[in-house]
Amino acid sequence: MQRFANQPLRERPHLAVFSSSKVGNFVVTVPLLRGLKEKYPGCVLDFFGSETTRDFELHCPYIDFSFPLYSRRPDYLEALTAAVRDRVAQAGPYDLAINCDEFSELNLVAVTALRPRYIAGAGLTLDFRRKLDPGSDPVQRMLQDDDWNSLAFLQRYKDILTSNYIAEIFCRLAYVETDFFRLELPSRDPDFAVPEVLVHITTTRRAKMWPLQYWRQVIEWCQGQGLQVGLIGSAPELQRSLYHGDGEDQLLIQTGMIDLRGKTGLLELAGALKRARVCISVDAGPMHIAAAVGCPTIALFGNDADGDGASPVRLWAPRLPHVYVTQTSYKCRICAENKFKNEACLVEGHPCMAHLKPETVIAYLRQILKKT
Repeated sequence: MQRFANQPLRERPHLAVFSSSKVGNFVVTVPLLRGLKEKYPGCVLDFFGSETTRDFELHCPYIDFSFPLYSRRPDYLEALTAAVRDRVAQAGPYDLAINCDEFSELNLVAVTALRPRYIAGAGLTLDFRRKLDPGSDPVQRMLQDDDWNSLAFLQRYKDILTSNYIAEIFCRLAYVETDFFRLELPSRDPDFAVPEVLVHITTTRRAKMWPLQYWRQVIEWCQGQGLQVGLIGSAPELQRSLYHGDGEDQLLIQTGMIDLRGKTGLLELAGALKRARVCISVDAGPMHIAAAVGCPTIALFGNDADGDGASPVRLWAPRLPHVYVTQTSYKCRICAENKFKNEACLVEGHPCMAHLKPETVIAYLRQILKKT
């Protein structure tokens, strides 16, 4: 097992890509999957993802086999072992495994246990006792850098990268050249009429959330223009328990929005976003889905013109012309100083998001609606 430094692989290599349990992570991994198929025609590509993203995995044209690495099934270890054994029997030993989540202990163990010939991204030594040394290759040395979001990071790796975008970084780890910014997802039409405006207001990290009273103003403006507004997300109980969705029910009562939470699987959600005139979303999975299917998207990032603020915006904001990334007038580096690991805002009043006024979003809405 060696570090991958773009060594030649056999004619029909057996590849493995390890992702995470989050929808947004899957979306930004698609350029890597596509690029691997372009680089290695005839390769067999196995994807180790999650039950959450399973619908997308099964319908992705670049994935030949997928296994939910993140799963609650009681026979997990037996199923994983059997799946890997079957895949090796069918396609041969793994030539290259790419780990797209170096912070996951599960990924570190699983990608190493696969015993691929080469590893791109983070892994462990064969005895599982320490992390695999990235070596002298600057592409793999990027792994040791903990500042992927900064302009300084981009400057340090200017000979390798054209952007901080996470999809490009994933591709570079595997020496893949493709359109890093082009996203794509399978979709299916939902069985309901899709409102013109779809909104997603919650996230696992409260520091990225926008004030509910601002949401109300924007929703009421839309309704004043005769536009239907639909609220998307997981089922209400999951929204409350996992995504800080306690205020959603009140907002539904106050505005009369159409409640679409839990009404779709991922394919139908992608289909609904494909048909909507506009999506407004905080930095969360539905924002990435909307961007991938071509829906005009207003992405609510609490970051200023320099990129400082609530989210690692340079790392995660889609680079597509139909995605409108908002900017706040308030500068704050507290989240960056905490490596974005703070769950809630650490400044009284949540000023970065409080300074992102509804008028800014409404101005984007006017611009988008003129075009659609």
